[in-house]
Amino acid sequence: MHTPLPDTHASAAPRRWYAHLYVQVLIAIAAGVTIGHFAPATGEALKPLGDAFIKLVKMVIAPVIFLTIVTGIASMRDLRAVGRVAGKAFAYFFFFSTLALIVGLIVANVVRPGHGLNIDPATLDASKVALFSEKAHETTITGFLMEMIPDTFLSSMTEGNILQVLVIAILFGISLAMLGDRGAPALSLLETVSMVFFKLVSIVMKAAPVGAFGAMAFTIGKYGVGSLANLAGLVATFYVTSALFVVVVLGVVARLAGFSILALISYLKAELLLVLGTSSSESALPSLMEKMERAGCPKSIVGLVVPTGYSFNLDGTNIYMTLAALFIAQACNVELTLGQQVLLLGVAMLSSKGAAGVTGAGFITLAATLSIVPSVPVAGMALILGVDRFMSECRSLTNFIGNAVATVVVSRWEGKLDTARFKAVLAQREPAAETPAADSRAADSRALI
Repeated sequence: MHTPLPDTHASAAPRRWYAHLYVQVLIAIAAGVTIGHFAPATGEALKPLGDAFIKLVKMVIAPVIFLTIVTGIASMRDLRAVGRVAGKAFAYFFFFSTLALIVGLIVANVVRPGHGLNIDPATLDASKVALFSEKAHETTITGFLMEMIPDTFLSSMTEGNILQVLVIAILFGISLAMLGDRGAPALSLLETVSMVFFKLVSIVMKAAPVGAFGAMAFTIGKYGVGSLANLAGLVATFYVTSALFVVVVLGVVARLAGFSILALISYLKAELLLVLGTSSSESALPSLMEKMERAGCPKSIVGLVVPTGYSFNLDGTNIYMTLAALFIAQACNVELTLGQQVLLLGVAMLSSKGAAGVTGAGFITLAATLSIVPSVPVAGMALILGVDRFMSECRSLTNFIGNAVATVVVSRWEGKLDTARFKAVLAQREPAAETPAADSRAADSRALI
């Protein structure tokens, strides 16, 4: 059953260019860069603006994920479908995460961005990366699995651990679905509460330009564009590799799924600019879920794929891990054999899962990988510490786009993608409103029952 598209011919006149969120965020980023460059002290002082906005978003992430997953699963009724969606999502995540690691490895060997630096590991200040190394040692597969289980039902919400919220929501949704008709009143209530929270998200997002301004002013003010000079080759290599991965690899996936990756990027431009401005893909998580639903992906699939992908489908982080590891090895004149590089790849695959959901996962997983591969000095991470903030933006953007593509692909595999709506939204024949899509939510629920 397809969700009918609304009649847009009689809609109100289009908003002025400056009223669009993506324009406001773009202007805010430019202003932040200007302030940070010409008045660094002022830029650093603006850090609370970015922090406050991210805290506001994180405040609503847990309930949004919980409500979306619970109402989606309860609406599906067929619990086998839940397992099938999860299985397809994890198969997708595993394949493309591994591919991203391999791409980073190949590019590092071809471009060799660290060659010629001739760094003596003994001269590096290991204390700068000691904190990340400690966190890496604390992060194990067993510890990660145990951390998925919250202490109490409510602690998953209060602590904001996405994986814990995911576990609780799936269990609660399955329990509600098993009640059948007796659970209908509770489902109806949760649907209403869900609409309230997405309205809250739309209110919070009005502060996005302020958050992007503060975060970008702080980044440029503290680190300065000049800090990129010494490691420009690494940063440029990472950005170009990530861009090619999105356009070529994900572009092919998108084409096979019947849509254009560039059209999807255009549809999500406001969220991508927000991720760029805040260096955090979490800042756009609620908005991504909302827009994926509006584009015709059923909320049950959106609720499972997006939050899980934020922990397991980290294409940008995986490219960064192998590329950065080989950069450090090359800079320190450590020649790795093919066998050692394959070992590095295998360790990176495991450590990336072990640090899923951990703040600063990119740097922590790199530390975990290097600590198990003794040939490459962990102290070498100090070389890239100064530019990691700039690379984190690219990691977040690539991760974000990868999860958007995964959501569409899994929806299509399940035969649940509303193709007519999806094509209309990407072609911008239907306005991609920056407000919650309550109408599509209700229709998606009916289509899944």
